[in-house]
Amino acid sequence: MRQPIVIAGAGSIGCFVGGLLAAAGRDVRLLARARVAGEIQAHGLNLTGFDGMSVALETIEMSADPAVLGDAGVILVTVKTGATRTMAELIATHASRDAVIVSLQNGLDAIETLRSALPGYDVRAGMVPFNVVPMGEGRFHRASSGDILTEAGQPALALGVPGLSVRETPHVTGYQWGKLLINLGNAPNALSGLTLVNQLSDRYWRHLLADQMREALAVLKAAGIQPRSMTPLPAGWVPIVLDLPTALFRRIASKMLTIDPEARTSMSYDLMAGRRSEIDAFQGRIVTMGERLGVATPLNRAMQWLVLQAEDKGAGLPGLSVEEIRRSAEEQVDDRVDEAR
Repeated sequence: MRQPIVIAGAGSIGCFVGGLLAAAGRDVRLLARARVAGEIQAHGLNLTGFDGMSVALETIEMSADPAVLGDAGVILVTVKTGATRTMAELIATHASRDAVIVSLQNGLDAIETLRSALPGYDVRAGMVPFNVVPMGEGRFHRASSGDILTEAGQPALALGVPGLSVRETPHVTGYQWGKLLINLGNAPNALSGLTLVNQLSDRYWRHLLADQMREALAVLKAAGIQPRSMTPLPAGWVPIVLDLPTALFRRIASKMLTIDPEARTSMSYDLMAGRRSEIDAFQGRIVTMGERLGVATPLNRAMQWLVLQAEDKGAGLPGLSVEEIRRSAEEQVDDRVDEAR
């Protein structure tokens, strides 16, 4: 832990986590793209939160050169899933075999890719429950709550600092599956164009979220996978709570999760910025597993197709309605029936 902590691919999550670690006195280096580095060089690194937290760093060590990985003791991988193999190759080329690699990425594809590409390294899974919004000019805003979980191992990493709670657990894979179920809400949020609070206040949208989650839970049950929840509410009960009348839903949900009124999911920001999303690691993972296990996933398939279509168009948030998404799911089923004939 006397060696530097390198944030490998410092985007929103990476800058937020790395910034809080640096503010607490840890030796942190950001491996960042020129755009992000330019913002921070011009404006400093400013971190804010829904809870009123505000941390400003005038400077933080940054580099676009992967050689910065060379003396890292801990490497926190925060790139999107699709960039994981490229980052793994850079780690294999530049990092010491003694470095501990921690994936702070969405889904399960990323950690599987890291472990496959980095044999002999200490590679640990992680799960970040909150979302971070890039506000521009070097400011990153945490818009929801939760503690980071990392896979237990030796040495213990002790990454928790003020403003950033990090806990080790031997059950991180179960929590990752639980987070993937929650991440299924990224696509409908991006497709709707609504804030999370407005979307969750609409019972028709909650029914849609619940129905696609039921598809995913059926797939996980067929695969013998038991997802774990970060809240007192078991993962399998979430669809039931989503189906409750709005007043009762708000009362229950407010006790478990705090969300900034203006928060959107990261997939919304991807579409707004014209970037490729992680839809294949979310709905795509469920659809692929469902095909293998013989479990129908029409809503998840429709979500995946609609997001990929929006990415190709590059026109930002589609602003679709619940009815349009459900109609697309019905068409997906009809098309597959026609193919079977």
